[in-house]
Amino acid sequence: MSTTASPPTPKQKPSKAKIIVWVLLVAVVAAVAIPILIARANSTPETVPQGQGQVVRENSRVLSQAPDEQAVLVEFLDYECEGCRAAYPVIEELRAEYADTVTFVHRYFPLPGHRNSMNAALAVEAAAQQGQYEAMYQRMFETQEQWGESAEDQSAVFRGFAEDLGLDMAAFDAAVADPATQERIELDVADGEALGVGGTPTFFLDGEVLNPESLEGFRDAVETAATD
Repeated sequence: MSTTASPPTPKQKPSKAKIIVWVLLVAVVAAVAIPILIARANSTPETVPQGQGQVVRENSRVLSQAPDEQAVLVEFLDYECEGCRAAYPVIEELRAEYADTVTFVHRYFPLPGHRNSMNAALAVEAAAQQGQYEAMYQRMFETQEQWGESAEDQSAVFRGFAEDLGLDMAAFDAAVADPATQERIELDVADGEALGVGGTPTFFLDGEVLNPESLEGFRDAVETAATD
């Protein structure tokens, strides 16, 4: 979100206070990737409320299952969210590093302000029904700069991804059109809202919302859980 200030007239000079404010704003913009990476809404509680939603369900999309599971990291995400795209390479690094001890789970949380977030989620879920969740999820974030923030429907682009992956296109189209597919996504959204999720990406580690102050803190929390 940005604010617009009236420029000074030729006879005015910016005050020292205004200069400091603009410097701080620039610094905030420059550092926005990390806060977005660990994004969490102010309404998100420190711990998961009992009986108000499930962090993981039996039908949740497991990105990777740890054979010697010590911890479970759950991400509520939106494929059109820039913060989720910023988190993507970090999560992939953690998956490689802690493949044996941390299970990674995704929950859909398309935000209403994104024109194609639901369309993207439908395409990913349709691919998941053919065993291609991981490949489609990766394709979404690797190409997000090309289709994200578009005011036009990008469903055809997502269908092209499915073709590239060699999916059964009749089954893919049927899944995208099936109301049950959207209901599956909306169940994730309902769980997230009940848990206090208000933005993406939001992470839960072993059932508790992960609320670190920095990327280093995020990594440290995962490492601690993975090695306990």
